[in-house]
Amino acid sequence: MKFKFFILTLSTIILSAKEPITPIPLSMEVDAKKAALGKQLFFDPILSRDNTISCSSCHNLQDGGDDNLKYSFGINGQEGNINAPTVYNAVFNFWQFWDGRAKTLQEQAAGPVENPVEMGFTFKELVPKLKKSKYNRLFLKIYKDGITKENITNAIAEYEKTLITPNAPFDKYLRGDKNAISQDAKDGYELFKTKGCISCHHGVNLGGNLYNKFGVFKDTGSQQLGRYNVTHKERDKYYFKVPTLRNIEKTAPYFHDGRTYDLKEAVLLMAQYQLGRDISDEEVQKILAFLHTLNGELPKNIEP
Repeated sequence: MKFKFFILTLSTIILSAKEPITPIPLSMEVDAKKAALGKQLFFDPILSRDNTISCSSCHNLQDGGDDNLKYSFGINGQEGNINAPTVYNAVFNFWQFWDGRAKTLQEQAAGPVENPVEMGFTFKELVPKLKKSKYNRLFLKIYKDGITKENITNAIAEYEKTLITPNAPFDKYLRGDKNAISQDAKDGYELFKTKGCISCHHGVNLGGNLYNKFGVFKDTGSQQLGRYNVTHKERDKYYFKVPTLRNIEKTAPYFHDGRTYDLKEAVLLMAQYQLGRDISDEEVQKILAFLHTLNGELPKNIEP
């Protein structure tokens, strides 16, 4: 009887779920003191070996949360080899980085520091450097053991939890305001679902919650191997974490290799690569109208 009850309850939940996309919550529970410390670290180039690169160098929070470059630049003018994803709403991703090599925001925060092309440092060297700065006192106020790799990344991750962009017009629409978006946007959303885009771009982040092969129906010519770099399994070649579509209008260029700055072209490429179908110009324009409704409100008092 209990098993039957569970099945009926689950069926009811599934049937009552009206939409495959859910609004971003209006707020997140965070430790305010840790987040404030993390904010200072996020904007401070002290985390890099030569004091030139901060987290904010690649993640412009006044815009889309990325740097609008094909590839970002690290210390000594070194160019990376993969497009920097937005940090906005990253808390809703099931794993971090394009290849999913970090499970949490905290794990992700450690990556750029020790990447030789990005910040080019090690935590073994960074910790003593921070202990000679204002941060020694600030950390001891919050963490009993002061400055450690664990505490540095914990503070940054706590700040990044606050980097959400709620109240997009489409979220208001989902919450019941039927006038929050235009008719073209409504039509575009229906096309987004019927054409198959929704199969990968769903949930609170319209992505970020699964891996998929880049080039299901057509070879993309990708030079990056994606998830294969982590698992080393042949079946994972060219699989990447599906990116969020939140604030997509502001996060060009698109795809892991930044192959286009044109959102219309990105939609057309997705139709070919992932869906194996042609879509008309009118359909594309309506899908774009929908995508434009995904720009949310930026957090207040972004910078320290």
